[in-house]
Amino acid sequence: MPERVETTTPDGVDYGWVMQTTFVATILVGAPLVAVLSATTALPTWADRVEFAIRVGAPVWLVTSVIVFAYAKRNQT
Repeated sequence: MPERVETTTPDGVDYGWVMQTTFVATILVGAPLVAVLSATTALPTWADRVEFAIRVGAPVWLVTSVIVFAYAKRNQT
């Protein structure tokens, strides 16, 4: 019979939850934001479109991740 696998109850922030929530929230907030902002910007080539999405999406991701982490840290059990 194999040995029993131990379980743990880690203290602190659940980083898996933080990463998953950041991913979903960034898509829900970031995609519409990038779409709205791109409507007012001339983006003639695919390279321009990609660069624009990165320049707008990266700060959205960063702000979202900090907010989600702060929420998780504040409400940890």
